[in-house]
Amino acid sequence: MDPYAALRFKEFRIFLGVRFAMVFAWSMQFIVIEWQVYSMTKDPLSLGIIGLMEVIPAVSMALFAGHVVDQTEKRNLLVKCIVGFSILSLGLFVLSYPGMEDRIGKNSVLYSIYFLVFLGGIVRAFLGPTIFSLIALIVPKKVYPNAATWSSTTWQMAAVLGPALAGFSISWIGVHWSMCGILGCSLVALINLFRISRKPILNPKIGEPVLQSLREGLRFVFNSKAIFGALTLDMIAVLFGGAVALLPVFAQDILKVGAEGFGVLRAAPAVGAALMMVASTRFPLHKAAGKKLLLAVFGFGVCMVVFGLSSWFWISVVALFLSGALDGISMVVRQTILQLKTPDHMRGRVASVNSMFVGSSNELGAFESGLTAKWMGTVTAVVFGGTMTMLTVGLTAIVSPSFRNLDLEKDVEAHEADEIPVEDKK
Repeated sequence: MDPYAALRFKEFRIFLGVRFAMVFAWSMQFIVIEWQVYSMTKDPLSLGIIGLMEVIPAVSMALFAGHVVDQTEKRNLLVKCIVGFSILSLGLFVLSYPGMEDRIGKNSVLYSIYFLVFLGGIVRAFLGPTIFSLIALIVPKKVYPNAATWSSTTWQMAAVLGPALAGFSISWIGVHWSMCGILGCSLVALINLFRISRKPILNPKIGEPVLQSLREGLRFVFNSKAIFGALTLDMIAVLFGGAVALLPVFAQDILKVGAEGFGVLRAAPAVGAALMMVASTRFPLHKAAGKKLLLAVFGFGVCMVVFGLSSWFWISVVALFLSGALDGISMVVRQTILQLKTPDHMRGRVASVNSMFVGSSNELGAFESGLTAKWMGTVTAVVFGGTMTMLTVGLTAIVSPSFRNLDLEKDVEAHEADEIPVEDKK
């Protein structure tokens, strides 16, 4: 298979640029917010609250967002999402102005940041399903697996540079001007998005009642053993393996490496994931997909335990790098399953369920890590999370042999022939 098949389509290359700019801006913004809030409070629980503020609207709005995405033209909906993000970035830029804490009070600044993060969760509820649905309208079915790999790779490359630059940017120009750069990235993404043409709405049930639409989407996900198994496994693993939310604590109080060391730590898993995803464009992961996903998530848990126990900076960096490489395998396999198994008219709803299971588990994982760090101590919390991840994989492998033996070879061949296989029955 041509490893550059999806890149031969101009609009897909533009789409990757837009996605890179948005993920770069979003990941950098989250890191800058984490640093600012922890510097203000010196309380690890405050890092968990940031995640909780984003996950509440992201989960509560997800299913409705999926319905809206399936009923709406995707390009213009993505424009609205980016405009919303840009407005929130402008608000954070104002709140980070030097001396703002003295002018309106530290608590006012803190609660305003939490409120803007909450609004960002609403935007994210629509952003993920819109991006997932738009990919399928830009490239033909036969290159879906390749497009999913490149899209995931772009996501990870942006997640490499965003956190890394955030750490260095905080050190060099401060939080305020770092927020200004984030706003600039979102505006670049917005301008380039208009180079992609509007796309047709493929849903044959335009105007379908919301509740009926949501029930149909949920029924499809829960009846698909491959999709439901992949989402459940990744959700639990990310929920208990959310150690990255505690990196400001490790950087400032345990490893004592400052803002630049924080940037290295935060970028390490994304570097590993990006390299693994680039490799997966030449060495596809669809064969024995179930076993590869289980082994990758188990190894991720092992890396979290090593990271939690390490008191040496470079061992911590290596552990995070390897955790990212294994997470990259997990992401590619999961995205391939979703692209191959989801009908066009249901992509928004399936992606919204994916955001509830996986995307939101990042923020729930941040809250869980912050809470357990408050109760158990930071190191114990990370080791506990890694151990629970490994136990989850073992249990899944035992109770679900059909998922363990999942192979996507036939699905890939069917899509290369521009056909869609009938979904497995439960």
